[in-house]
Amino acid sequence: MRDLLPPVVAVVVAESADWVGDLLPAELACLGERAVESRRRDFTAGRVCARRAIAALGLPPTAVPAAADRAPVWPAGVVGAITHTRGYCAAAVARAGEVRSVGLDAEQHKDLTPGVRRAILLDEEEDHLARLPVGVSWPAVVFSAKETVYKVWNPLVGTWLDFHDAHVELDPEAGTFTARIAPARVADAPVVDPPAVISGRFAVEPALVRTAAVLHPE
Repeated sequence: MRDLLPPVVAVVVAESADWVGDLLPAELACLGERAVESRRRDFTAGRVCARRAIAALGLPPTAVPAAADRAPVWPAGVVGAITHTRGYCAAAVARAGEVRSVGLDAEQHKDLTPGVRRAILLDEEEDHLARLPVGVSWPAVVFSAKETVYKVWNPLVGTWLDFHDAHVELDPEAGTFTARIAPARVADAPVVDPPAVISGRFAVEPALVRTAAVLHPE
């Protein structure tokens, strides 16, 4: 993820072999006794990466518990995001005075089923992707981009975004995406100056699709 985010953002990545570490008490309390092994592994990897990223900012390592919706609860003055998929985990954090919000996501690079495509893509997006070069699962890139957009939007606005609430366009040559939030969602946002457009970057590899975006203060 380092290649997708500016230097002001601290990034820590763990491959599957590095998914070891201990949870702090506040983090362990959020996991629950009935969590399956895969959930424990992913949660632990995400929190270890998050605490290492916070330390990279020059701040003391601090617990990163989870809210009721499982979103990370960052310490005061810090914004960040976590992602994990099979064999890959990453966390990105920044000081709130330097970055308004940050999002990142990693997904498996594979074709999506027709049902999943319908749930994620707008008709305009399907038309757009049909014109892009072959050899890449572009729907997976849009899926990842929309996950990143949500991670940027939700901490600022506090509301949910459906997949169809963001219209994503990709620029394969530049490796960038632009997401335009549905005007109704922007108008109904319970905060001042919600982001109407969120732009980010993406990378496509044989096994992974990665996306990231950052909003800077005005």
